[in-house]
Amino acid sequence: MYICGVDEAGRGPLAGPVSAAAVILPPEFPISILNDSKKLSEQKRKEVFREIQRLAIWSQAWAWPHEIDEINILQASLLAMKRAIAALPIVPDFVLIDGNKVPDLSVPVKAIVKGDTVEPAIMAASIVAKVCRDRLMIRYDWLYPEYGYANHKGYPTKQHCKACIDHGPSPIQRKTFKVPQYN
Repeated sequence: MYICGVDEAGRGPLAGPVSAAAVILPPEFPISILNDSKKLSEQKRKEVFREIQRLAIWSQAWAWPHEIDEINILQASLLAMKRAIAALPIVPDFVLIDGNKVPDLSVPVKAIVKGDTVEPAIMAASIVAKVCRDRLMIRYDWLYPEYGYANHKGYPTKQHCKACIDHGPSPIQRKTFKVPQYN
């Protein structure tokens, strides 16, 4: 039976896409290396991601800033999840989603609140989603260095908010997200 874990990264930033990943772990996967991506250092996430790439069946997908603005961040997160599941090379028998909402799927699905802390396949998906999003935001930093995306990945830090005020919205800005004013 193929059980797929799904999670997203990037709901809170002011810029960039939301990333979702779908992961099916093999029985021999060393689950002791897994944890919620937010509880792992950046270096550890990269190491675990390499093991997931090597051993698991996985995919990753995006919902882009214009989609987030059109349908809202929740619906965009669900869309990215649905895209990640559809991109798997096999159809899972059952899908476990982190959170309390699920995308419309043709296979059985269950939401697990804080699933990224208790379900290994969801933990793996949280790591894949986060590593992929961070890598993309670093690439965006090369294109738009004045915004500092390599440092804050689009989250509403003081540095990012100041850059938005000084330079205006970046081409990857979520236009429906309000930029906080820091004094």
